Amino acid sequence: MKLILQKDQKKGLTGKLKFIMEAKAELTDEESANLSKYKMGKAMLYTNLEKRGSGVLGMISRAAMGIEITVDDLVKGKRVECNDIMEMLALKDQMEEACKNFKMILDTMATFGGEEVIEY
Repeated sequence: MKLILQKDQKKGLTGKLKFIMEAKAELTDEESANLSKYKMGKAMLYTNLEKRGSGVLGMISRAAMGIEITVDDLVKGKRVECNDIMEMLALKDQMEEACKNFKMILDTMATFGGEEVIEY
């Protein structure tokens, strides 16, 4: 598996820069087959939907700041717009962490069944 990150920027309607990151996982044939076999597309790899208050304001805050990354998101490609460069750098770290989790899932699917011996 490879994680492909593309970064771009554009000016919004107000002239303020927006930073864009697209992430896509490139899978081997075996990884794609295992993903289909185990039906893991909806599995959540990352979410930052932490509690941000209650009521309508809390809901708006969670919607504005919330990023969720599923297995399907990485396979099909996930595009996220950020308001500043610091937010984009944090997002890059989050994408990499999600990909590490995804790779562990893929490795487990590839070796599932049989006996595992762990030596210490």
